[in-house]
Amino acid sequence: MDGRIERARRLRRDQTDVENRLWSRLRDRRLDGLKFRRQAPVDRYIVDFLCVDAKLVIELDGGQHTVTTDEARTRTIEACG
Repeated sequence: MDGRIERARRLRRDQTDVENRLWSRLRDRRLDGLKFRRQAPVDRYIVDFLCVDAKLVIELDGGQHTVTTDEARTRTIEACG
C-alpha cells in the first residue's frame, strides 16, 4: 500500500482537537453542501482538509510548519489544480 495512504489514515485517527472541531463543521456536507475529505493525499503532501469541487485546501498550521516548507507545499498543491 502507498505510504501516503497509510500516513493519512494514521493522521485521521490521531487528529488534533482543532482538526476534530473543524471536521465536525465540514463533514457530511454541512458547509454549503460541499464534500470535504480530511487528511487527503495531494501529490506528495497530505492536506488537512480538501474539497475537490471547490478546489479548496484547508491547512491548520502547527509548529511543524515553516514558511519555506509552506511555500513549497502551496506551489505544489496549486500546480495540481
